[in-house]
Amino acid sequence: MKNLNICIDIDGTITDAYYWLKPCNEYFNTNITESQVTEYYIHEALGVELAEYEKFYEKNKFKLHAEQKLRPAAKDVITELGLYHNIYFVTARDKSLTMLTHRYLRKNGIPYDGLFVLGSHYKVDKARELNCSIFIEDNYDNAIQLSDAGFKVILIDTTYNRRPINENITRVHNWNQIYAILEKLSLQEKAM
Repeated sequence: MKNLNICIDIDGTITDAYYWLKPCNEYFNTNITESQVTEYYIHEALGVELAEYEKFYEKNKFKLHAEQKLRPAAKDVITELGLYHNIYFVTARDKSLTMLTHRYLRKNGIPYDGLFVLGSHYKVDKARELNCSIFIEDNYDNAIQLSDAGFKVILIDTTYNRRPINENITRVHNWNQIYAILEKLSLQEKAM
């Protein structure tokens, strides 16, 4: 029997948080750097209208998500965690990206027990359904919403989520820190 039910976001969490920056800068003729990205929503970070960004995204979403680079150590940590815990990817991605997301995870050799492409940033109900032990996220609003619903959240640090956190959220900087936290949590669960 596996120990924890670990829910993990994808974009910006297992992948590079700024995967969209270069193509967006080229398309919108901007010169935004990672340190200038202080908003989660890309159109706000770029200073463009939502409709303009949505037009770009619809045209480029399959290419953007197929070519994302993984964060350092994400694959190794998730692979190790998957031996002892259930791994559920819960993403706000558009439902049209479901097959691409399965292919992306398989192509990168990332094991998982379930993939849930919600097409919405509201993840609380899915976390409840999965009996989520802990949720790994990069979106500040999602982290707050999940933590307010009683879930423990690991928030992977980015320039766009540096706001105050509550007692249910732990901020980390890399996947090795995530592994250490989950190992400690796993030992606590076994001791109960």
